[in-house]
Amino acid sequence: MKLRAAVALLEREQLRPILFFCRSLGLLRSPPVSPPPVLSTFSAFASSPATYSTICSTEHEAVSITPKDSSDVLKLWGCSDDDIAELFKRQPSLRDARLARLNAKLNTLSSLGITGSDLVKVINCRPRFLGCRLNNHFDERISYFMSLFGSKEMLRKAIIRNPSFLTHDFHGRIKPAISLYEQLGLTREALIPMLLSRPTMISRTSFEPEKVEYICRTGVAPASKMYKYVVTLIGISRLGTIKEKVANLERFGLSEDEVLGLIGRSPLLLTLSVDKVQRNMTFILGTMKAPAKAVLEHPHLLFCNLETTMKPRMALAGKIRDMGLQPQIEAGMFTAIRMTEKRFLKAYVRCHPKDVADELMESYDHAKGLKRLAESSKKMLRKGFPF
Repeated sequence: MKLRAAVALLEREQLRPILFFCRSLGLLRSPPVSPPPVLSTFSAFASSPATYSTICSTEHEAVSITPKDSSDVLKLWGCSDDDIAELFKRQPSLRDARLARLNAKLNTLSSLGITGSDLVKVINCRPRFLGCRLNNHFDERISYFMSLFGSKEMLRKAIIRNPSFLTHDFHGRIKPAISLYEQLGLTREALIPMLLSRPTMISRTSFEPEKVEYICRTGVAPASKMYKYVVTLIGISRLGTIKEKVANLERFGLSEDEVLGLIGRSPLLLTLSVDKVQRNMTFILGTMKAPAKAVLEHPHLLFCNLETTMKPRMALAGKIRDMGLQPQIEAGMFTAIRMTEKRFLKAYVRCHPKDVADELMESYDHAKGLKRLAESSKKMLRKGFPF
């Protein structure tokens, strides 16, 4: 320690030549120099502060992006530019939507598996869907629908088909409506396809005593495959509309029981307008000279298009009769009307030589080209919800 103090004194007093001379003679030794500390790679790395970002570029961009409008919110959620354009076209008010609320609703839809393309279908069906509250009894509602539909994928399809499942009054409308169908004997397996095919089923369902009586008088058993169609179509139809359509067929000579039996065998008859049934029945009785009861055995006569199917094929049958060709259509007219276009032409036109077939085809095309009188000036009047 004394030696070090003496060396320090000589350096401080600027007597470096004397100090150098003493060291050269070996009188003074240089103090041992301690080696620099050896740091491990990890400790050296840990002791120095990071001078770069530890977040990858993608994460950094995602964190730093702040949506400025609803378009940015939809894009961050997963909608493409085409989807966003379609959404704004269908519902322009989305441009001014509150971003926090819009983002919360989109996150709710994400939990159900709804994607950007699915949202476009939903908005096309219900333009004001995103303006409704989606969190009313949400957990209870989803739990109920999961038990009804059986899987999340089936629930997703049901919501896309009928978004009102998330907006209708859960306790006041949805559960009571489904309970009515279950009381009438519809199982879950029968109810699911009806809910998917009839979006208005929940909102329009009602079962007055007269409706229940009509269901019983159709003669369809609950175990029949047609029962679910009969129940749902009568359930969503207005009672006055059912009576009007039944009375329309009664005017042509059918009894009420016969009409209800016909509805039991062909429930989609309730989806036809009164005007269409009147025109088809008038053609069947007046031109085809068939009895009114023919529709009881051949319900498809009421569904066929009068201008493009029944009239042209009836005209072709007369042409073939006048030319004395075989086979004749009139012998199997009801079957011929039910055929597809390709099968009909193969059976009655292309079976003849080319010159004859060309003549028949020309006559047939001319009959199909005839338009209904005053068709262009006809006003479309809708009563109730169009099926």
